[in-house]
Amino acid sequence: MTRRRRSLRDLATALAVVFAGAALTPAQSPSRRTVWDGVYSDTQAERGTAIFGQSCSNCHTFAPQGNHPLAGDAFWKSYSQKTVGDLLTYVSANMPNGNGGSLPASSYNDLVALILKSNGFPAGGADLAPESVAGVQIIPKDGPGELPADTLARVVGCLSRSGNDWVLINATPPQRIDRSGPAPEDATRPLGTRRTALKFVLTRLDPYVGQRVSVSGMLIGVGGTEGINVTTVARVAESCP
Repeated sequence: MTRRRRSLRDLATALAVVFAGAALTPAQSPSRRTVWDGVYSDTQAERGTAIFGQSCSNCHTFAPQGNHPLAGDAFWKSYSQKTVGDLLTYVSANMPNGNGGSLPASSYNDLVALILKSNGFPAGGADLAPESVAGVQIIPKDGPGELPADTLARVVGCLSRSGNDWVLINATPPQRIDRSGPAPEDATRPLGTRRTALKFVLTRLDPYVGQRVSVSGMLIGVGGTEGINVTTVARVAESCP
């Protein structure tokens, strides 16, 4: 093989590696979309306004201090760190009040677009649809932040005592949940650096001291800064961390 042919072969191989890497990169590290990426259209939100006036305004308002508000603190308390898919599922199943599921699917899409617009999230160029928002996160613009107080959450950590109180050390940040109880991954998920006080514990925990436990309950203070009002405690591993 001549030197020129070897050079051409080496160049072709190098280009193939570059293009293969470029093709794989998006699939290996996809960016997770959020409500700040524009997941509904202005036209869709306008349609939602008419539907809301006809079917929802007797029970709900977009004024933060109004009757069953759908915007402001009430919205963040219910949906921070959930997804737009979760919001759409809830609205479809429960609105109008007492007659959930009675509207066309497109009407629920439009209503959720209106809810997003009313909470200050930007519009995009395409209508919201179930398949496009399933994993779209509802988080503040500067990042996930802390869960609101009184949120049902799960924390995993090492059980310890502090005087007469139970605490978790090496605890994970609170994770929003829909029902109490441990998750399968709690036995192996990476622990954190937090210290979380366990409040109103009704279960005898002495056998679990020094072990990894999963705790569910209502957060006391933003992000559980004042502890967690315990509903369930489950040992998920005998050693900790």
